[in-house]
Amino acid sequence: MKYPCLLLVLVFLLCDYASTAQTLVTNNESLQVALTEAKPGSEIIMSNGIWNDVEIKITTSGSQDSPITLRAETPGEVLIQGASSLSLGGDHIHVIGLYFTHGHSPGRSVIHFAVDDIVANHCSITQCAIRSFNKAQRNLRDVWVLFKGQHNQLDHCYLSGKTNRGPTVRVNLQGNQNVNNFHKITHNHFGPRPPKGGPSAETIQIGASSTSMCPSHTIIANNLFDACNGEVEIISSKSNYNEFRNNVFYKSEGSLVTRHGNYCTIDGNYFIGDASSDYNGGVRLIGTGHTVTNNYFVNINGKEFRAPLAVMNGIPKSALNRYIQVTDVVVAYNSWINCTEPLQFGIGNNISQKDVLPSSEIRSKRPIRTTVTHNLIYDKEKNTVAVVAHDKLDGITFSNNVTNNEVVESIQLEGFHLSSFRVSELAEDIWTYTSESEFQEVYDGYGFENFEQDILGRLRKKKDAVGAFSSGATAAPDILDASLYGPAWDTEVKSTSKPTAHTLENGADLETMISKANDGDTIFISVPYVKSTVPLAIDKTLVIMSTSPQLKPTLEYQGGTKTPFFEMHPNGKLTIQNVYLTGSHTQYAFAPLRDSMSDHYNLTIKACEIENFDFILKAHKYSFAEHILLLDSKFKNCNNGLELSEETEDRGEYNAENITVFGCSFDGIDANVIDYYRGGYDESTIGGNLFISESSFEGCGANEKNRILLNTYGIINVNISYCRFKNNKVEKVALLWGAKNNLHSNNEIVNSGEIVTEQNLKLKTIY
Repeated sequence: MKYPCLLLVLVFLLCDYASTAQTLVTNNESLQVALTEAKPGSEIIMSNGIWNDVEIKITTSGSQDSPITLRAETPGEVLIQGASSLSLGGDHIHVIGLYFTHGHSPGRSVIHFAVDDIVANHCSITQCAIRSFNKAQRNLRDVWVLFKGQHNQLDHCYLSGKTNRGPTVRVNLQGNQNVNNFHKITHNHFGPRPPKGGPSAETIQIGASSTSMCPSHTIIANNLFDACNGEVEIISSKSNYNEFRNNVFYKSEGSLVTRHGNYCTIDGNYFIGDASSDYNGGVRLIGTGHTVTNNYFVNINGKEFRAPLAVMNGIPKSALNRYIQVTDVVVAYNSWINCTEPLQFGIGNNISQKDVLPSSEIRSKRPIRTTVTHNLIYDKEKNTVAVVAHDKLDGITFSNNVTNNEVVESIQLEGFHLSSFRVSELAEDIWTYTSESEFQEVYDGYGFENFEQDILGRLRKKKDAVGAFSSGATAAPDILDASLYGPAWDTEVKSTSKPTAHTLENGADLETMISKANDGDTIFISVPYVKSTVPLAIDKTLVIMSTSPQLKPTLEYQGGTKTPFFEMHPNGKLTIQNVYLTGSHTQYAFAPLRDSMSDHYNLTIKACEIENFDFILKAHKYSFAEHILLLDSKFKNCNNGLELSEETEDRGEYNAENITVFGCSFDGIDANVIDYYRGGYDESTIGGNLFISESSFEGCGANEKNRILLNTYGIINVNISYCRFKNNKVEKVALLWGAKNNLHSNNEIVNSGEIVTEQNLKLKTIY
């Protein structure tokens, strides 16, 4: 045969072409055919556009040299909507550029690294996004990204807006095929996750209580956690040997928590708080063998479970799902800058509650064999407590720590050196120590020879032995550069329209005007009287107000019994101002949908008068408000007030995160003046929050069954101050929980019972 070499080359080229064949698919049918026919080297390209109700399952394996690839024609322009999901069951499968939006998972996850019992290995999801892809109600559980198998990766993705039950990302360790997994979660942007109102709203959870003694070796690195406020745990590590490196936690109301499991490495992370917030957290430690090094904390003002560093007490002979004693932990070379009470030990000590809690809940085991050394604490005010001890510190070794905090000298805590050092600003919110350490020798402990580099990767010298930054640092990385995290394409749809003002005049219809208004618009009411016979749906940000302070128009609701005048829909944010609302004693002034409240709502009532309703606000089960704000308003002659007590399973859930009442009067509200309930003892739940100030309550509570005017059972933060209570037909104004942050001060009470504080309120444990 002539030219045998040429023929051989052609054969190789044809084989290579076949192994990298591309298939463009334009609909669900052609996609399913392509998935069925996929072979190693196949590249399936989904055409740009909307893909509704598509369940993508890849069950063919590629190889390291010839993976199977599923990608968007243009990253970010393949929109996966409706009841849709993606599952990978095989090896070496790569997915690129898909955008999940305006839909929900039909099952347990949006992206699943498994198909039935076939797990994924060496697979990746990159340059993808999931935004507000929520189930219809917040009690319905799913996970947006569920890891199984080994050596899988989630990178350069954007995930935000999860409101329903379940972590955003979860690593499953059940079964031998899922342990020692070495998964990587890197360079992702975890965008805002609003408060859920109860547990099970972590951004990342690695393992579960039942598998918490299993080795995972999951790496969480170089991610941005931006306003991840779902619950007190942003990351919940529930397995062994996980690493958390070089992440940025930006104004997030929670902490990185070693909830179960041991031997975690927490190194080089930035925790940046909001100086005006008391809820941003840092690192919370449970278990054994952790190292916390080179981390930087600034403006973190959280307390106890959300403290900048929270080292917990454990439970004797703890069950796997409770709190293992902290032992053999190292906290070294970290910086706390302008943090409130930065180091807290013995968190959760609850021996005083032994009469109302079972012994399996009593956290009495103090941290032991724990070393805290070469840390830097700087406080511009020099007067906050640097170290808070909730129990004895006899198991903690402090050495070579430097602070300018003058309080530390007054408590005579060894291992802290008071110094008048200076700090300099390398970048916004990034401050570094400008003086060389007074200590010539580093702490001589096991493994300390491995702590050679600072947070910037610079080698330390002996004189650089304090804080996250070694001395001489002149520049810091731009850790908030958006290009470092998430997909290269922009997932945020930016509105170019500006809020518009509309005026309701004679002959106009309020319902029509609300439906046609755009997000952020204002409707001014210029007529003296408006009536409606149907609920007014609020599904956007909207302001409804009088045209002037001198005009208080009447809005009368003539709708059906047990229907709301203003019906709050998901993402509805209503501000109503300077109007008079009235009904016929059978309807609700405000209420969310009874079903399908897939997202939060907000309500602000300012300078209004509201009367003659059955309920002022009726919060239905599974609904959730992030903010309810009542300002300078009058409420009178209603059967019920604000009723937010539908979460009766006692699983730590509640119906609103923040309720604020200021400068208001309540007159003739027969029951449920404010009924705000969170049932079930969950020691790490921080909410809800109720603040009542400079308000009056008169002639209320005539039909209140429990004889308590303001029912706040189980709510963590309550403050009632400068209020007047007169002639209310109740036994108690309020029953407060003394062990939690329930406070009252400067109130006047006349013929209305009393405010009672019960130190240890008995609640049903939820575990």
